Amino acid sequence: MQFEVWAPLTGRVALRLNDTDHEMTPDPDPGRPGWWTVEAPAADGDRYGFRLGDGTAVRPDPRGRRLPDGTDGLSAVVDFGPLTPRTAPPRLPLQDAVLYELHIGTFTPEGTFDAAAARLGHLTSLGVTHVELMPVCPFPGRHGWGYDGVAPWAVHEPYGGPAGLARFVEAAHAAGLGVVLDVVHNHLGPSGNHLPAFGPYFTDTHHTPWGAAVNLDAPGSDEVRAYLIGSALAWLRDYRVDGLRLDAVHALADGRALTFLEELSAAVDALAAESARPLFLIAESDQCDPRLTTPRAAGGLGLHAQWNDDFHHALHTALTGESQGYYADFAAAPLAAVAKTLTRGFFHDGTWSSFRGRTHGRPVDRRRTPAHRFLGYTQTHDQVGNRALGDRLSASLSPGLLACAATLALTGPFVPMLFMGEEWGAGTPWQYFTDHRDPELAEAVRSGRRREFAAHGWKAEEVPDPQDPATRDRSCLDWAEPERESHAWLLEWYRTLIRLRRAQPDLRDPDLAAVRVAFDEERRWLTFRRGDVRVVVNLGTESVTVALGRNGVRVLASWEPVEHLGPDGRLHVPGESAVVLGP
Repeated sequence: MQFEVWAPLTGRVALRLNDTDHEMTPDPDPGRPGWWTVEAPAADGDRYGFRLGDGTAVRPDPRGRRLPDGTDGLSAVVDFGPLTPRTAPPRLPLQDAVLYELHIGTFTPEGTFDAAAARLGHLTSLGVTHVELMPVCPFPGRHGWGYDGVAPWAVHEPYGGPAGLARFVEAAHAAGLGVVLDVVHNHLGPSGNHLPAFGPYFTDTHHTPWGAAVNLDAPGSDEVRAYLIGSALAWLRDYRVDGLRLDAVHALADGRALTFLEELSAAVDALAAESARPLFLIAESDQCDPRLTTPRAAGGLGLHAQWNDDFHHALHTALTGESQGYYADFAAAPLAAVAKTLTRGFFHDGTWSSFRGRTHGRPVDRRRTPAHRFLGYTQTHDQVGNRALGDRLSASLSPGLLACAATLALTGPFVPMLFMGEEWGAGTPWQYFTDHRDPELAEAVRSGRRREFAAHGWKAEEVPDPQDPATRDRSCLDWAEPERESHAWLLEWYRTLIRLRRAQPDLRDPDLAAVRVAFDEERRWLTFRRGDVRVVVNLGTESVTVALGRNGVRVLASWEPVEHLGPDGRLHVPGESAVVLGP
């Protein structure tokens, strides 16, 4: 077996394999400076690492596929032959998708791939098409969100390691579900990160919230880009994952003419053509820049979709009345903000942002940008977990308002995404939790989070301790809840809306310019039209009468019982209720 590693900062590298050292030699290929290689017999599960220079430390492989002993342990050889999926991935285009964001560590109390796979029947009965897994790369300890991972090619061992992920993807595909994986390219975690010892993976040229930036444009960045792109392709190729969600791409410091994101999108498109199946990249970005998803041939970066936080913020403000932080930009007229996002994609399209103290965003060309370039959602791991108590909308809203929120997301023009448990109004919070083994780092995270929320009026003792195992345990879904009557009603409403989205082609129409919206800010109702389908939501507590015209539509679904339209085309909608009408 050939072992190789990029280590341009040293004059000597040795492979440690099963307690035996093998001296490595520079790769003779002049196009691969800094690479070292050696042949050695190895089998699945064999432990190995690299000793750099004259040092005694043996470090895990930067491209290692398994870390069975944690982030500071040795790598293990992985034979992907037995892991090759048997079931062909479903060919599910993004424009027809309904995504479900899921965290392996809290989707079930067991917190493993196999336990999550056992619950896939719930998702198929719900009607979603893709499972979006939060990051699964190794991170310190057993439990965490996954955004402090340190080995972008490997799989967190407590979840089940590479074999567990392969089994999960196989089970999802067998159930007809696609799999999207959340990957983090903008930083690595603070503990267990061995990359700086191998080469210039980071640069002080740019400053980021996590310290030195990932090196995308300084000397040595060609290899760093290849490292990250190779990792991305490995998930899609070796595990047959169907798409990737790219964390916080606005934090990728990249000054090169050909950006990393363009290179990545071109590589993924090439793999999609080679494998003859749809593959896609979904970005998280707070820049409100449509160039992110504009095709490369048209001068864009060529990603396939992006999260639309503007839609979330507008809807959240309309539902809750909150106006702190970034919600302040949407609070003056929240229904107008919802209406703008439904018809123009972004709320901030060159408009003033009081939160940022400047204008923000760029207009979306609705003639050239299909609606499926955006994901719409009412909750995400960020928007729930970054609250002081990790409280979901269900902690403060009535079932009727939760139904209204679901209606806007699932019948609106964007690709819908749900956050695990929202479909039944989960009563469990989703809080920020970590399992750092370094006492100083653990205390820094604990005190930093309490200090952050103290500025918003929270007492230290009210903010959950991220390091307390109970914080993670509280965040696990309670699978007895969907069977309870109060939760079952909302779950059935979600199923109904997803069925309607599949059955009504107008609800998958990608034409943003065709969406028509009317609303009453004071009385708190909003209605929009997509082809022959009409949607009405009443966020107020009093019933309202909405004039829809004499257009031959009938009620397809309603949260509260309503009468069909009278001959005058007027519909009476109870308070905190939603109605979907169609031909």
